[in-house]
Amino acid sequence: MLTETKTQTFRQVYQEEIAGIRAAGLYKEERFIHAAQGAEIEVEFPQGAAPRRVLNLCANNYLGLSSHPEVLAAAHAGLDYRGYGMSSVRFICGTQDIHRELERRLTGFLGTEDTILFSSCLDANGGVFEALFNEKDVLIADRLVHASIVDGMRLCKAMQDTYKHSDMTHLAEKLAEHADKRFRVIVTDGVFSMDGDLARLDAIVALAEKHDALVFVDDSHATGFIGRTGRGTPEHFGVLGKIDLITTTFGKALGGASGGCVSGRRELVEMCRQRARPYLFSNTLASVIVSGTLKVLDIISETTERRDRLESNTRYWRQLLAEARFDVKPGESPIVPVMLYNAKLAQDVARDLFAEGVYVVGFFFPVVAKGQARIRTQLSAAHERAHLERAIDAFVKVGKKYGILGKTKNEIVERYGL
Repeated sequence: MLTETKTQTFRQVYQEEIAGIRAAGLYKEERFIHAAQGAEIEVEFPQGAAPRRVLNLCANNYLGLSSHPEVLAAAHAGLDYRGYGMSSVRFICGTQDIHRELERRLTGFLGTEDTILFSSCLDANGGVFEALFNEKDVLIADRLVHASIVDGMRLCKAMQDTYKHSDMTHLAEKLAEHADKRFRVIVTDGVFSMDGDLARLDAIVALAEKHDALVFVDDSHATGFIGRTGRGTPEHFGVLGKIDLITTTFGKALGGASGGCVSGRRELVEMCRQRARPYLFSNTLASVIVSGTLKVLDIISETTERRDRLESNTRYWRQLLAEARFDVKPGESPIVPVMLYNAKLAQDVARDLFAEGVYVVGFFFPVVAKGQARIRTQLSAAHERAHLERAIDAFVKVGKKYGILGKTKNEIVERYGL
């Protein structure tokens, strides 16, 4: 039981920290959506305000399937037939036939040898390294990998090292440096979630083959829509079937609910079944999500129409931002960051865009590096051209207000600081 003195001490410490975050303009406020996910949504912001309809430019709903009627129907059928909760872990009494079916379908789709389901990709990344690697091994990670990968590597006894972002010369040096290790594992995102650029998997695989290394890819921001048939960055770079370990999520393009997986070499996946702690000690992925995800795989395997529309929307949005002279990170993915550098500026611009009917969020430290604040816009197949034209009008209006159109990084920093 806390004494009055201890209570006052910790309350005062954290109240002052929270006040400091607010004063710096860095306080993160939640928005409350009063409708299903879609290109347009009803949002309550700030808390207590009347919900208003806004254009959604910050969801991971890349293929627009989060509220697709066929996915909803499949989820309802799964709920009716197999129930709401599993009430167990997989190896006790938590494995249904559809869990096995989804694993088989994903294995075929991703071009791997086997797949194991997790309740999220965060859990997959949290369990895979510890289950497979030890002090005899080294994990060599791109410096911009997702936070869940960083956390997963921290749980592992393997040595950890990094290479400069997408720098193949530096990666080659690191592989040579650690030639004495049992396993050298190159660790990367397929699409980097904050910058939207793609890992150079063709070059990475070539280096892995030269140095007899393993390759791990988190393809969460690619599965379903990157590559000619949506099989992710391995397909895009022509190395499908050559990646040793893939983790990905069902919480983005594949329906947007939750769940994830580890997919790859059969022996590696089997070791995860035996030793991955989030798999062994967490409830099984709910059957309603499994049923919905299976339907999503049906939809995206029948046609690339949604993937193609997303690609078209991405090109058009990048064109509109370039013509308006925003500072935009180059790339080809539907993650399109508008760079603002100053954290408070990112918050202010996002707030004013919401007032103009466009829902985006400012990102700043610790989500991105200090001095790299931005608004990350994300495209969806559910967006129409009219949505994007409406959005650019709002961006231009707000951009003029803050004097950032046509400005370089140095000019923005000179005015607003870092």
